[in-house]
Amino acid sequence: MLGMFLVLALGIAAVFLLGMQRLLQGGWQAYAKPLVADYVERLALEIGTPPDAAKARALTQKLPISVRIEGPAVQLDTTSAAARAWRENRARHRDDEEPYTQGFGLSRSTADGHQIHFALATAPDAMRSRLFGWATLGGLLLLTALAYATMWRLLRPLQDITAGVEAFGRGQFDTPIRLHRRDELGDLIERISTMAASLHGMLDAKRALLLAMSHELRSPLTRARVNAELLDDTPERSALLRDLAEMRDLIVSLLESERLAGVAEGHGALQTDSVDLAALAHEVAAGQDQDQGSLTFDLDDSIGPVEADATRLRLLLRNPIQNARRHAADALQPPQLFLRRQADGQLAFGLRDHGPGVAPDQLPRLTEAFYRPDSARTRSSGGVGLGLHLCRLVAQAHGGHLCICLANPGLEVAMVWWPKVEA
Repeated sequence: MLGMFLVLALGIAAVFLLGMQRLLQGGWQAYAKPLVADYVERLALEIGTPPDAAKARALTQKLPISVRIEGPAVQLDTTSAAARAWRENRARHRDDEEPYTQGFGLSRSTADGHQIHFALATAPDAMRSRLFGWATLGGLLLLTALAYATMWRLLRPLQDITAGVEAFGRGQFDTPIRLHRRDELGDLIERISTMAASLHGMLDAKRALLLAMSHELRSPLTRARVNAELLDDTPERSALLRDLAEMRDLIVSLLESERLAGVAEGHGALQTDSVDLAALAHEVAAGQDQDQGSLTFDLDDSIGPVEADATRLRLLLRNPIQNARRHAADALQPPQLFLRRQADGQLAFGLRDHGPGVAPDQLPRLTEAFYRPDSARTRSSGGVGLGLHLCRLVAQAHGGHLCICLANPGLEVAMVWWPKVEA
């Protein structure tokens, strides 16, 4: 907007200067030429025919003009050396023998063959005209700069509004938009801040309600599982226990999702400690059911301990491992846990499988809650669609992001972040 204003201001200045130039060259000259021509005619009559040199000199003494007479009987030139040099220089640049006198009709011919040329006695001050032109242009540019600075100051709150709205969109409501002044934009900032506070309150209420419901559901769910354990060992009992276990996992995932969302929004804190990422990867692999397949490792041992939440990092690795074993069980190579330092210095910590992967257009939606890339994958195949969603929240809580990309074959899921490395 400010750039458009600046271009518009410069365009107005250019149009103004060109218009004034055309006005002076066109309209003013159209009025001045007839008057000047009539006056020159009277001067020529006063000099007479044949031209009287004495009368010509008398006119130059009385008026600020110079007279040049050329003819068979009289030769006279009262032009000063400076004015003569100026006219000659102007004629060379204009390719015109007498541009000044002929342009305004300042020359007259007498009946006896003489030519009488009239001109200003003193050459125009070209430097003064040039300085005046530059001063005019400088004044216009100065006014344009002042107008630009004023507009920038008036519209400065829009940048703060943009930054504030982007922060609110990321769920960061802890920093309100700065209020610079009391005007229309100041009122807009207050309204946006009020709206953000209202949304924040509603989100907190929703989170509190979900946490309370999840906590309340765990008790009857635990009692139902205990009662189911007392039943006879039948297929129905096994199916009931599986459903109860799925409900338990769903509640645990929902609780963890809300906790991590609160951490990312500044409502909680990670339980950080010194974590050896390579050792943590081996620990998570050892805790998995080895009957479902083995894991390989590609861990950079040169990366030392970092400040992180070990419990949440275990969750970050377990969910992709479970997904890989569920959907890439027939792959020719087992999943691989990796830890590497990227070219920009960030750490990448995650898993790569060698399964069928997903369609490229589905990658951005894999971290959505309860999203399944394949409609054929139902709860009977395992999972509720919260695994990668939780991984994304873990990465955001650590100040990084979850990177999911096609590995050809398979998928690569990694948390990429700048960790606090222990000295």
